[in-house]
Amino acid sequence: MASPTEISVSQLARLIGTPDCPLIVDVRTDEDFDDDPRLIPGAIRHSFQDIAFLITRVSRPKYIIYCQKGFKISQGAAAILRNLGVVAETLEGGQFAWRDKGFSLIPSNKVPSRNIAGQTVWVTRQRPKIDRIACPWLIKRFVDPTAQFLFVTPSQVLNVAKKFDATPFDTDDCFWSHKEDQCTFDTMIEEFGLHSEALDRLATIVRGADTNRHDLAPEAAGLMAASLGLSRMYKDDLAQLDAGMHLYDAFYRWSRDASNEGHDWPGTPRKV
Repeated sequence: MASPTEISVSQLARLIGTPDCPLIVDVRTDEDFDDDPRLIPGAIRHSFQDIAFLITRVSRPKYIIYCQKGFKISQGAAAILRNLGVVAETLEGGQFAWRDKGFSLIPSNKVPSRNIAGQTVWVTRQRPKIDRIACPWLIKRFVDPTAQFLFVTPSQVLNVAKKFDATPFDTDDCFWSHKEDQCTFDTMIEEFGLHSEALDRLATIVRGADTNRHDLAPEAAGLMAASLGLSRMYKDDLAQLDAGMHLYDAFYRWSRDASNEGHDWPGTPRKV
């Protein structure tokens, strides 16, 4: 039985991808990390030896700490955080339990390097519509909740990437972009190893909206309409991104929990 300060693998899996997910922190030793250099989605690495510094680096109301097996390292680190007045739980069974359940793990070598503040930095074209909002949502919810996004003029994306050590995406001549009939959102799901029924369903909708192939999913036209509406509502790209996070949170929860639900009264299954 999990202790009052532990969270189970299944409970954490339900939180990841939602705005209510606590900050997940990998405190495995370097040796344990080198044995399996993959991260639970949304996790950041931080040394257990200076865990108190974490709350100055990334302030969150709640943390979930995990080590390899969920014993002394994560439990000690979480206890120190609780002494500092923050809510901290450990993952029951640690990274091994997550791995053994077959949940997604992100190859750490796919995650870009971080700046001095510990953030990954991404740059793309200004005035985003679909992919350039969907991808930041995916990154913040599943890869790096602390990520920073730069929106610049199209001609300067690669120059800014070089000067500011940022990772370009959804633009020409870069790795994180469209590949054949797949959009950038598809590329990120594939490269980060984030395939799941819910994310694959959402990816089809994003692809249909972003490539103007509304035949792929009936929801694609609705996503395009909502995305174009947001682009008209906001002149500031970061304000649009903040609003778009809520839009994709809703689409993700529909994809995960409500795709078979109809809207008749009383609720009836959706006809497929």
